[in-house]
Amino acid sequence: MLRKQPAVIVLPHDVQAMKWSEPGAEHWVSRSSDVPASTRITPPAEDVRKMAEIINAGKKVTFLVGAGARGATDQVLAAAEKAGAGIITALRGKDVVPSDVPFHTQQVGLLGSRPSLTQIKECDTIVLLGTNYPYGEYLPEVGQARGIQVDIKPEQLGLRYPNELNMWGDVGATLDAVLPLLEQKTDLGWQEQLAGEMREWEAEMGRQAEVSYSDGVNPRRVIHAVNERLPEGVTVTCDAGTTADWYGHHIRLRRGMRGDMSGRLATMLAAMPYAVAAKFAFPDRAAVCTIGDGAFQMLGMNELITVKKYLHRWQDKQLVIVVMHNDDLGQVSWEMRTEDGNPMWRGSQDVETMDYAGYAELLGFQGIAVHSDDEVDAAVERAFAHQGVTLIDAYVSRSVPPLPPHITAEYAMNTAKSLLKGDPVELDVVKDSAKAMAAEVVERAKGALGRD
Repeated sequence: MLRKQPAVIVLPHDVQAMKWSEPGAEHWVSRSSDVPASTRITPPAEDVRKMAEIINAGKKVTFLVGAGARGATDQVLAAAEKAGAGIITALRGKDVVPSDVPFHTQQVGLLGSRPSLTQIKECDTIVLLGTNYPYGEYLPEVGQARGIQVDIKPEQLGLRYPNELNMWGDVGATLDAVLPLLEQKTDLGWQEQLAGEMREWEAEMGRQAEVSYSDGVNPRRVIHAVNERLPEGVTVTCDAGTTADWYGHHIRLRRGMRGDMSGRLATMLAAMPYAVAAKFAFPDRAAVCTIGDGAFQMLGMNELITVKKYLHRWQDKQLVIVVMHNDDLGQVSWEMRTEDGNPMWRGSQDVETMDYAGYAELLGFQGIAVHSDDEVDAAVERAFAHQGVTLIDAYVSRSVPPLPPHITAEYAMNTAKSLLKGDPVELDVVKDSAKAMAAEVVERAKGALGRD
């Protein structure tokens, strides 16, 4: 089996200094090949036929697509169009399916969309393609949907859902094999329903980005503005925390764009090294890093020094770093409120403030501080007009709730409990949560009435 995983080989100093000569064919001497192994594994023909039978029988088919389907965009779209399927992408698979596919409803879960939740609740068939999506509460109920999983890693098959068919294979090769056996659905009502709900969701995300908050810039507005100006072929990275919420809700990756983040959602620090890696991998393309101030202090500031060292190697020197500056480890602060019913504890959550734009300027980069909503568009325009490194230091509100697509009674009750216990930023949390939820309610009402 081929495994992509870290490897370390330590050679002692005296061994490094030895003269090298090509080994002979003696016993125990391995003369390995430097030709990479093919991973285009296709399941047995019998399983491929069964896969087609299950999909053909479904009336509301959903594809849940992960990073393991990279390189198979055309096959995923061709299969979805024949099956009349809706598409959900996992966060790390966001770039596999272009955002302009109308029945692609983006992500599912706490960082996902309401149309994706519709797919999970109503689908009768779910096909997991190259994903190890771990949140069982956001998968169909047992017995609701027939399940198929295709993955190059056999240890992940059947791990998350009681599938009817688990297929060890490459996503692209497997879909190539099954496509001739799929029947063309004539009733596309499922896709049309999802496309309509997605239009309503996008309108809601636009309204959420327009809300003004009392203690800083709306972080949604910043990421929404970045999304509207993304250059072709860009790589967008995001860090763990509320930054991932805004990335999931507002970043829309078109064909040819890349996006990535840590596969372990609570693991901070990935955004900056991922963005630097993207510049090395694609030196002729722009990159955007979205990161919270906590993660930026932990590693991002050091990475900027690395950027300064290697910037001359990159043909396209555009790198935009967006620091969400709220002096708070925001995701955990909200988890304290919504999951535990406890107030945010400043002793663990406060992040020492500093001038991030000024720090970027010390290194010779462009630094832009954003203190109000009406400065956002000009700052983002300026960043993407600059052929070099720009750091946008966005002084955002710490009280904006990362609202899930469906607000549960438990979510609301725990938030109320946390405020009753004396949350240190109680007034702002109450006002700003009310504004965010009001924006959501307005869009839902407009959707129900069939108005734009």
